[in-house]
Amino acid sequence: MILAGDVGGTKTNLGLFEVQNDALVKITDKRYASRDHKGLDEVVADFVGATGAKVTAAGFGVAGAVHDYRVHTSNLPWNVDGATMARQLGLEHVRLLNDVEATAHGISILGPSGLETLHAGASAPGTRVVIAAGTGLGEAILFWNGVEHLPTPTEGGHADFAPHTVRQAELWKFIKARSEFVSAELVLSGRGFRTVHEFLSQAVRHPAFDDPRIDSAAEITRMALGKECPVCVDAVGLWVEIYGSEAGNLAVRSLARGGIYVAGGIAIKILPFLKDGRFVSAAHHKEKMTAWLEEIPIYVVLDEECPLKGAASAAWKSRRALM
Repeated sequence: MILAGDVGGTKTNLGLFEVQNDALVKITDKRYASRDHKGLDEVVADFVGATGAKVTAAGFGVAGAVHDYRVHTSNLPWNVDGATMARQLGLEHVRLLNDVEATAHGISILGPSGLETLHAGASAPGTRVVIAAGTGLGEAILFWNGVEHLPTPTEGGHADFAPHTVRQAELWKFIKARSEFVSAELVLSGRGFRTVHEFLSQAVRHPAFDDPRIDSAAEITRMALGKECPVCVDAVGLWVEIYGSEAGNLAVRSLARGGIYVAGGIAIKILPFLKDGRFVSAAHHKEKMTAWLEEIPIYVVLDEECPLKGAASAAWKSRRALM
């Protein structure tokens, strides 16, 4: 039985998988609110104890940089230690991955129904990139070696926000007045929606702005989708343009001829905005690279379990390699 985990700042999903006919099949899963628990070991103990499963391999995609077989989560006060998790599960080794690296593994096993095409491009073998906005901003690369894709994590979300227009430059100034750093993640994450909204209008406020129990990102995107608030519509539109520009930057930097994959829960929630053309247009608008970028397919990952499946797949591959 393969135990997989998708560990994020908001939620932690755990699942059990079996290998049937040389394919992974999910047996059961459970979602936990991350901040209700002290660490991954506590969540795993609850899940494995409840299922009574005999775990033979395990993989965890964790929001943060993996270093020396450990991860300090980016938006959660957890320290995940691979050796400790292995001892807890009675295994010689568990697979620790960055969460978007796990998503990259999952993309390789997704069926067509798990993807929405934003731009068809001209499909061809080659390096792929994954960009995923959620509690934070994750980016990963699937390097193509001529035979297979090799998922590689990055911490590109913490690189500097690169304004693409005069308006975006004014947004940069607005954030800089509040923060020493202006990273891409400060804009392209859930908390970025409120930042963009406040940049556009200091006068228009919503209940979530004064009540920490309400998710301001959910409120802004809901009102934008329902066209209930012009500032919300404008805020989400500007956010999407910036998201597309960052996706294009990632593709240019890695020569991602094989495709751009937009993952994370936010993408699914605001899919109508991603499909209206602004994301794709911003992704393509690069000096000397527009024609090249127009050849690259762009997809939205619809399967929210992609990182969980990817962690399971990575654990399965690691176990096979050790056998």
